[in-house]
Amino acid sequence: MSFDIALSGIQAINESLNSTSQNIANAGTYGYKSSRANFSSLVSGDTPTGVMIGSTTQSIGKQGGVLNTGRGLDASINGRGFFIAKNKDSGQVEYTRVGIFDASKDGFLVDATGRKVQGYPIKTGSTTLGALGDVPIPTGSIPAVSSTKLSYVGNMSADWAVPATTPWVASTAAVPPDPSTFNMSKASVVYDTLGGKHTLTQYFARTTATNDSVDVHYVLDGADVGTGTALKFDTTTGQLTTPAGGTFLLDMTAVAVGNGAKLEKVTIDYTGTTGFAGEATTTANAADGYAAGTFTGVALGTDGSVIASYNNGQKQSVGRLAIATFPDEGSLKPIDGTSWIESVNSGTPLVNAPGVGMGGSINTSSLEQSNVDITSELVGLMTSQRNYQANSKVIQTESTMLQSLMQAI
Repeated sequence: MSFDIALSGIQAINESLNSTSQNIANAGTYGYKSSRANFSSLVSGDTPTGVMIGSTTQSIGKQGGVLNTGRGLDASINGRGFFIAKNKDSGQVEYTRVGIFDASKDGFLVDATGRKVQGYPIKTGSTTLGALGDVPIPTGSIPAVSSTKLSYVGNMSADWAVPATTPWVASTAAVPPDPSTFNMSKASVVYDTLGGKHTLTQYFARTTATNDSVDVHYVLDGADVGTGTALKFDTTTGQLTTPAGGTFLLDMTAVAVGNGAKLEKVTIDYTGTTGFAGEATTTANAADGYAAGTFTGVALGTDGSVIASYNNGQKQSVGRLAIATFPDEGSLKPIDGTSWIESVNSGTPLVNAPGVGMGGSINTSSLEQSNVDITSELVGLMTSQRNYQANSKVIQTESTMLQSLMQAI
């Protein structure tokens, strides 16, 4: 009986060494979760008959360290949850903590093993999340978008004097405006329907000595356009009172720009512009719209957004990663050291965007390291060695006793 008990101990120790060796071998594997062999007693009736490995537990809930990689498509999860990937061969949904992503040649977000990463696609020009599924990456080009809005915020100095020359004299490309007819000018870039760039210059001119009104004249590519507008301010508070709502609609649809392109009506928003004394300043001066662009790369945002970049300087969110959490993540079925599949005991996954519900947030340009504690594993090796020696000693003693018995007989 003692021989069998000691033999079962050696066999169990050998099995536990498999877990220890796997842990040590994967100490440098991103997203690896250490495992532990759990010993159980073998009992026949009321009589102990040895030991066995009753189960193996992975420390899925223990997070590894975070390594900053500097790569825009690397991500780690800070907290609970798993990235979701679909196996390219079987179509099976798998869960992992390894966030090494890339754009595939057929235009989808994939992980390091080629599995399609699951998330919420976003239609270009929209912020609405689509249904959970593969995340497409538009690797081609994006069309030009004409300008329809321009935001300008500044301070029209209350110290401005009425220009020496009035009224404003219309300009042409060959004859620029007379500097004596305005107090300040600011240029903005606007785009036509084919993505052509045009320079829209605003000329600001004080019209009354009471410091409550400034005329704005608009010049596109050196020629007057539109009828202009007046900005009026409360002389007590310096706040903008006219135009109503702070916006002015500049109609440039009649301007011929060539190549069949057209310009749009542009809403110029002066909200926030003031008429205080002191220096005249500009704090915002930007129009929407852009030229056509070609895909140059993709990166991840801190909210899990998949952001495509183009050579025209535009960036567009084309999707958002999904994070899955489980009622009992420790019951997930491992398919390797860094990936799991759903099991009956793990429960149904709850899928959300990063940082929503129980799901963790995203750390970009970083990866989760293995959670293996090498020191503990080495101590476990020494413990296994002592246990192995003790069981071997039992077998040796049993053998000596049987030999002595046989000699006595």
